Amino acid sequence: MNQLGLADWVLERHVAWDIGSDKLAQFLADELDAQAVLAGFSRLIVDPNRKPEDASAFVEISDGIAIPGNIGLNEQQKALRVQSFFKPYHDKITSRLKRFEASGIVPAMIAVHTCSPVFDRIVRPWHIGIMWDKDPRIPVPLMQRFEQMDGICIGDNEPYSGRHPNDFTIDFHAESAGLPHVGIEVRQDLVKDEEGARKWASILAAGLGEILSDKGLYRTLGS
Repeated sequence: MNQLGLADWVLERHVAWDIGSDKLAQFLADELDAQAVLAGFSRLIVDPNRKPEDASAFVEISDGIAIPGNIGLNEQQKALRVQSFFKPYHDKITSRLKRFEASGIVPAMIAVHTCSPVFDRIVRPWHIGIMWDKDPRIPVPLMQRFEQMDGICIGDNEPYSGRHPNDFTIDFHAESAGLPHVGIEVRQDLVKDEEGARKWASILAAGLGEILSDKGLYRTLGS
């Protein structure tokens, strides 16, 4: 993609990817003995957590930085990116979920993200943000557990909301199927290195452990 016309330093910024999310997700999957699916491409190519038809899936400016390779994209160029990047990622998630279904298993889905500590000159105090909408089974008790831990600031649908229509991955794969789910944001300055990612993966696992051990969780909503 020729770096979308961007300098190397931009690709290291939060506009290009969720800094630390890869290690955080991998370490959390290890802690929970869970399967993990990671997007191996920058969200500047196409955002995997947006509907492809949304303008925000192909941003031209992000946090004040112009993205030359995204300016003036035509529909054919967008479709090629969706086919090459977006679709294989979501197809992999669908494939994993179908394996569970074929085995008679209702899985829980956890979406792992990281967020910048400052965005648009607004400081974000939250260490962990819990994103959710209609299904409280995981997020509500998870927030309660985190609130009992010393020194952790929790955001209830902060700094992003699970009620926002752009929470595509959870909406498409989990909420629509009634699967128990939660979206988690961790502040990037906390997980920017491997030590921090391991620490916060352990904290997340400690909060999730008892919730995920409840066999009554694993049913579709309404069943």
